[in-house]
Amino acid sequence: MKIRTTFLTITAASLMVLSGCATTTEETDVMDSGSSDTSEFDQGEVPAEEVVREVVDTALSLGTAYFDYNKSEIRGDMRDVLKVNAEVLQGSNQTAMIAGHTDERGSAEYNLALGERRAQTVRKYLEALGVPSSQMRIKSYGESRPAVKGHDESAWGLNRRAELSSN
Repeated sequence: MKIRTTFLTITAASLMVLSGCATTTEETDVMDSGSSDTSEFDQGEVPAEEVVREVVDTALSLGTAYFDYNKSEIRGDMRDVLKVNAEVLQGSNQTAMIAGHTDERGSAEYNLALGERRAQTVRKYLEALGVPSSQMRIKSYGESRPAVKGHDESAWGLNRRAELSSN
């Protein structure tokens, strides 16, 4: 529970900070001078608090799990990421897509199967943490959607993943 609370606090704070950074220098000068009754909200814009509430309600912030070469087992350093994902999913009624990916090595058929195994492994792990299977869908993209272009271990390591996103 502590991880989820911290994660949600950081997410909400970040969104508030980001939405507060939208004021231009010209708008700041007008607001600071006190000489004008207009504000950014008079132009049909939504207050930052409402934007943050809407973003938190409609979008889930889910992490990505990375895998070792030619493996579909959950790495030890990815367990906390998936635990946070489980807590976020349990606190919502949204469906998550788990997309399995691979690096470019291997045949297209092999990589599709490996991506599928990675997505299945993540799904099973999240189910074990209490996320209902009805709340998750899986898809394999194999090597077709690399996160990073490149032909070395640093690129390959970022492409061997299972990405979770809300639907």
